[in-house]
Amino acid sequence: MSLQKYNYKVGEIVKMKKPHPCGGDRWEITRTGIDFGLKCLQCGRQVMIPRPKFEKGVKAVIPPSDNT
Repeated sequence: MSLQKYNYKVGEIVKMKKPHPCGGDRWEITRTGIDFGLKCLQCGRQVMIPRPKFEKGVKAVIPPSDNT
């Protein structure tokens, strides 16, 4: 069984498994690398999390047409 890694890009919107304390679960990727920079689309808070924690927590990548 081979799992293919998704290549995340700056500007993409992701839905996380756990919601932010403000209630938002959609985040914009602002930085990629060893750590990921994320911006909550509900409250605007920016956070940095390690890549393994980010990849484990992503539920879905939101297509550009659904970013509203």
